Amino acid sequence: MEEKKTNKPNSVGTTEAAKPRKRYYNRNRKPNFHRSNNNQPKFRFKKVSVLVPLLNEEESLRPLLIEIKKAFENINSEMEIYFVDDGSTDKSLAIIKEFANKDKRIKYTSFRKNYGKSAALNIGFKEVTGDAVITMDADLQDDPAEIPNLLAKLDEGYDLVSGWKRKRYDPFIKKHSSKFFNYTTRVLSGIKLHDFNCGLKAYRKDVVKSVRVYGELHRYIPVLAAWQGFRIAELAVKHHPRRYGKTKFGISRFFKGFIDLITVVFTTRYIKRPLHFFGTLGAVSFFVGLLINGYLSYEWFLDRLHLANRPLLFLGMLLIIVGVQFFSVGLIGEMLVHNNVDDDEYSIKAKK
Repeated sequence: MEEKKTNKPNSVGTTEAAKPRKRYYNRNRKPNFHRSNNNQPKFRFKKVSVLVPLLNEEESLRPLLIEIKKAFENINSEMEIYFVDDGSTDKSLAIIKEFANKDKRIKYTSFRKNYGKSAALNIGFKEVTGDAVITMDADLQDDPAEIPNLLAKLDEGYDLVSGWKRKRYDPFIKKHSSKFFNYTTRVLSGIKLHDFNCGLKAYRKDVVKSVRVYGELHRYIPVLAAWQGFRIAELAVKHHPRRYGKTKFGISRFFKGFIDLITVVFTTRYIKRPLHFFGTLGAVSFFVGLLINGYLSYEWFLDRLHLANRPLLFLGMLLIIVGVQFFSVGLIGEMLVHNNVDDDEYSIKAKK
C-alpha cells in the first residue's frame, strides 16, 4: 500500500507547512482600526472606490490588483477599482481590459495621449461612485495594506487623509527636492503636512466632487481642500522601493511644481480679494521708493549732495511707479471679482 505523506516536525516542534504564497509587501505593520464581532473593521462607508492613475506600468498591475483585493478581504464595504490610463504605450490598457472583463467592480478610462497625473485624477474623481475614495500610484511603492488604516482615520471625522512616506525609497534627487518642496508648501500655505505629494490618500466623496484638479495641481490637493473648509489629517504609511520600470520624475517637474505653488497660493488665498495681494505689493514698493526719494530730497535741501547722476534716485522713482501699477492691477481685479460673484463657488457643508 502507498504510505500517506505526513508533515515532519521541525527543530522547534512544529510541523512543516507548504511554502507560503509570495507576498509583494511586508506585512509586519499591524492595522490600527477597530473590528466588529465578525472580525471586520467598522466603517460607515457603504462603498469605497480605489482610484489608480498610471502610465506604462504593465509589470506592476497584476500584483497591485492582488494586493488591493487582499486589503478588502476583511472590509465590509463594497469595493470599486477605477484605473485611469494616462496614454500608456505598453500593454497596460490590455491588462486593465482583461481585469474589467473578469470583474465588474473594475472600471477604467484610457487617454489617447499623456495628459498628466492631474488630468487623470480629475477624470477619475468625476467617475468614481464610492462614499470614500482611495488614490494610489500603480508602481507598487504605495502599499494597499494601508487602505484600512486610511479609512479608519477618515472615519474619525476627517474629510481628507494624506499619506506620509516617513521612510522613502526614492532616488536621491527626488527625495531631497521633495523635502524642500514640502517645506516651502508648508510655509506658504500654512498647512502643517509633511508630505503633500504622497499618492496614497483617502477622501470623502464631497472632497473629490468639489476640488478641481488641472495642470500640475495634484500636488496641492490638500491645500485646495483646506481652502474650501475640509478637515485635513495626515497618516504615516509604508513606502516601498520601485520594483519595475523607471520613475516618471524629472527635474522639470520640480520647477513646474514651484510655479504651480504660487498659482495655488494666489487662487486659494487671494482669488476673491486680489487687491489684498497686489495692493500689499504695491504699498510696499511705493513706500520704499517714497522713503528713498524723501531721503535724497532732504539731503539735497540741506545742500549735502547733488541729484545729478544718482542711481538711487532712479531706483526710488521706479519703485513708486511700480507700486502704483501694482495697486491699479489690484483695483481692476477687485472690480472683476465684484461683477462675477457666483454663489455656486461657495463650499456648502449642510443646508435645510
